[in-house]
Amino acid sequence: MSRLNLLDYPPLELESVAESLGAPRYRGRQIATWLYAKGATDIAAMSDLPREFRTALSERAEVAVPEIERRTPSQDGSQKLVLKLGDGARIQSVLMPDEDRLTLCVSTQVGCGFGCAFCFTGTMGLERNLTPGEIVGQVVAARRILPEGTRITHLVYMGMGEPLANYAATVQSLRILTDPKAFGFSPRRITVSTVGLVSGIEKLAKESLKVNLAISLHATSNQIRNRIMPVNKGFAIEELLEACRGFPVAFRQRITFEYVLLDHINDSAEDARRLVRLLKGIRAKVNLIPFNDWEGSGFQRPPLQRILAFQSLLLEAGIRTTVRWSKGEDIGAACGQLKEALTA
Repeated sequence: MSRLNLLDYPPLELESVAESLGAPRYRGRQIATWLYAKGATDIAAMSDLPREFRTALSERAEVAVPEIERRTPSQDGSQKLVLKLGDGARIQSVLMPDEDRLTLCVSTQVGCGFGCAFCFTGTMGLERNLTPGEIVGQVVAARRILPEGTRITHLVYMGMGEPLANYAATVQSLRILTDPKAFGFSPRRITVSTVGLVSGIEKLAKESLKVNLAISLHATSNQIRNRIMPVNKGFAIEELLEACRGFPVAFRQRITFEYVLLDHINDSAEDARRLVRLLKGIRAKVNLIPFNDWEGSGFQRPPLQRILAFQSLLLEAGIRTTVRWSKGEDIGAACGQLKEALTA
């Protein structure tokens, strides 16, 4: 029988694990402190647990943290982490510093099955979903390599895979990461990105997690979006934006709309004006992402003048708009560039 990964469980469920081994529930709270506050990965080192209980727990469970197989630094200070999972599969996470922030971009699947035409990750296909512990484990692994006094301040679910296609594990990992007795991240500092799975957005809206939502929109007509994002054939733009209107947005927060600018495909002045009309009535902000090139993509980045003109039209309409020059482009760690050999 395979052993439980303790990182799959929030503190309350760890109490049930302890109880199932004949120990009082408070032993589960002690395990949570070791795991999340102290960063322990060796059950034998959990010294305030009785020796007999530690032995029983070690037979039944483990703390499985992905192994950092490779670290690649970028000129901008970012680091791409290639992580090897227990079955030999590989995923990527990216650490991105920005002034007083340190953001970790995490993956939710090995590969991705949605095949967005402009995304290098999508050329991998999907091998499998990650478990909650494998998602949380990326945070644990990244924290281990940080200099003393440095901490991860923000998390974005924008790595390999589609978070809402791995819904249960994504939500469980969010509960662990935001639990005050676990990692204690503020939900306002966590963003979940989706290609636009309407059913998942509607479910997430009812979870009371209060995390930020980012939508990978990338087109203003169904004709173009069908071409570059096959998911649109199942959930059209109008349906997607209706789900966004129903998503609870915290005070001072906005739904982020990610928009990769592709030369002569979705970057015209008419596209910008259409985007303004589409976002009417939504508390929105737009991240314009100049396309990050990869060999064989068939796409190009628009010239700077057209990028800035697109931004200006949105700003003039009162929509908060930034141009996001992706971090880690020189090391293949920018938006849409993550790809790794799936298994050893």
